[in-house]
Amino acid sequence: MQPIQRVAIVGAGNMGSGIAQKSAQEEFDVQMVDREQQWVDRGQGIIANFLTEAVERRIFSEQQVDAIKGRITGVVGVENTAENTDLVIEAVFEDFDIKTAVFKTLDEACGADTILASNTSSLSVNALAEATGRPDRFVGLHFFYHPAKNRLVEVIPAQSTSQQTIDRVVQYCKMLGKVVIVCGDRPGFVVNRFFVPWLNEACLLLEEGHGTAAQIDAVACKAFRIGLGPFGLMNLTGPPIALHSTDYLAEQLETPRYNGAANLRDLVSDNRMWDIEEDNTYSEEQYEVISRRLYGVVFGVAAQIVDEGVCSIEDVDRGAKVGLRWARGPFELMNRVGVKASFEMAKEYLALCQDEQGESNWKIPQFFTDQASNDSQWDFSYVDTSIQDGIATITINRPEAMNALNETVIEQLGHAITAVNSNDGVHTLVLDGAGKAFVAGADVKFFVDKIRSDSIDDIVEFTSNGHKVLNSIENSPKTTIALTTGLALGGGLELALCCDYRIGTRRTQFRFPETSIGIYPGLGGSQRPARISGIPLARWAVLGGNFMNAQMAYDIGLLTHLVDLAEVGQATNSCIKAGKPAQKYPGKPTNPDSSVVKFASDFYSDANLTTLLSGGCPEGYDAEDKSISRQLKNLKYTAPIALSMASELIDITASTTLEQGLDSELAKLTDIFSTRDALEGLSALIEGRRATYNNS
Repeated sequence: MQPIQRVAIVGAGNMGSGIAQKSAQEEFDVQMVDREQQWVDRGQGIIANFLTEAVERRIFSEQQVDAIKGRITGVVGVENTAENTDLVIEAVFEDFDIKTAVFKTLDEACGADTILASNTSSLSVNALAEATGRPDRFVGLHFFYHPAKNRLVEVIPAQSTSQQTIDRVVQYCKMLGKVVIVCGDRPGFVVNRFFVPWLNEACLLLEEGHGTAAQIDAVACKAFRIGLGPFGLMNLTGPPIALHSTDYLAEQLETPRYNGAANLRDLVSDNRMWDIEEDNTYSEEQYEVISRRLYGVVFGVAAQIVDEGVCSIEDVDRGAKVGLRWARGPFELMNRVGVKASFEMAKEYLALCQDEQGESNWKIPQFFTDQASNDSQWDFSYVDTSIQDGIATITINRPEAMNALNETVIEQLGHAITAVNSNDGVHTLVLDGAGKAFVAGADVKFFVDKIRSDSIDDIVEFTSNGHKVLNSIENSPKTTIALTTGLALGGGLELALCCDYRIGTRRTQFRFPETSIGIYPGLGGSQRPARISGIPLARWAVLGGNFMNAQMAYDIGLLTHLVDLAEVGQATNSCIKAGKPAQKYPGKPTNPDSSVVKFASDFYSDANLTTLLSGGCPEGYDAEDKSISRQLKNLKYTAPIALSMASELIDITASTTLEQGLDSELAKLTDIFSTRDALEGLSALIEGRRATYNNS
């Protein structure tokens, strides 16, 4: 599949310029197109201001900003969009006629292979596709504001959209670092479908006198664990957008309850904002009334989305957590509130939607009724498997938690790998992570909760199960490949290292943070790095807890392939063609001439180890030197017991088999998690503070 490289954005407003900026940040060649030079200039100004702020916040350097701006070419006139553009994203005003007029011009200007897309939050993608001359190469996109910051994007294929078009556009979105939800073409798609009625219901609650705007916001913030309530959000994005969205849903879904509330209409007519500066103190009775109403609409609509086949329950929750930054998605909230109680709240909302004859287009799906009748919680799947041409791709799909490993993920991953290993039609297993991370380690809260409840045996069992899963990859008859094209920390890096090949890009970042949080890497992290790169390099990575960029990881040998984002597919095919490697554990770095390799090999040598573990600076090294002081500082902030145990486990790699080393790693788990330092380090991480260790 040929990756998208050249992108054009039509419309240089806030959304269009944001998409253009994000695309340029990820090294795409970008045209920003508008009908007049003044609008192109305005879009470039928006981008410049945003990037200036990013420099001030030290997100980008001046050089990086210059490079980003240099990838964006201003174009006046849609007809002047380059013929060889791979993807054009229209981001003009939310008007069907305006959009279709743009597509008519693009059909004439662009080459036959160009994919056309509409950034829309509401319009029918099927209708838009029919209005183009290339319905098979058309797709809907819904970026969330601000496109350069918000990680969510909804991809909405039309019925006519080819699978190749879907695959290429999804790949483009993933290269932007987005969490992608592929969903059906229904009004509101996923997030707006439940979010917009939620906003309108807040307006109706205000209209009915159940509380002030400030009180309703405060209740919503508590009930949904969010930082900004519905009125605050409307003030941020603009009340007219809320009114337009709710009226559109009311019309399309024939649900009068969704018609914009009278107070919202008046507010928009008067060009005012909601007053949310009042006292936000509310009574328990108010909390009950307001929260039940807001819960009811969200729970009912979330069930409708799934029932209509728009997306899965996991994607509904993912949309809420990533796109809206809710702490929990609708189905997770139902589990917390109780599914039966949630169903009763939805029934209460249904009564509000019915006319005098008890009729309404707003329905509660049967599967929700059945779930409530059984009084059982919703089960979630976080591991997806797809098989094509003998290649099984297993994706850990928990991007809202950076794909962190918990009991559920480990169990589901184990089942998926077992199924693939036993499938004679599969020759290659590819591990991937959804969103911008591969896997950001294990769920630290689980460890803390178990330590505090004196349930360390549960930690041992969890880790032992993790070993079984990783060993099933280690011993797989299939060629195994980890696409570590994002962040891989701790357990995530350990998961990658049991694969035959690790493919990385410039986005790749590795680290073993364990010794700095009071433990040692317990899923093979004390064993596999030394067997891959040699003991001194393993000490540098594990004991020193050093961050590794892609080049460092490749030079050391933890990455087997380092390629451009557009070349990941080619690298994967190369690994498949090569098959299982003859020497998976060479015991030496890939690039011995690397400055990092030379330094680590020397500084973390056997001769220096005792001094380093005791907190001293080895003889012959200048403690004031920047590179030396950084290592000494890293070691200073580690837990002494964890450091010692990790060092011992690394050292035994010289005299044990991998299996024996992994057994030793497991055998020490109870000892390390029983220390006070382990609880302190793990708790400090959750609490966002520096740990204080007392070597106990």
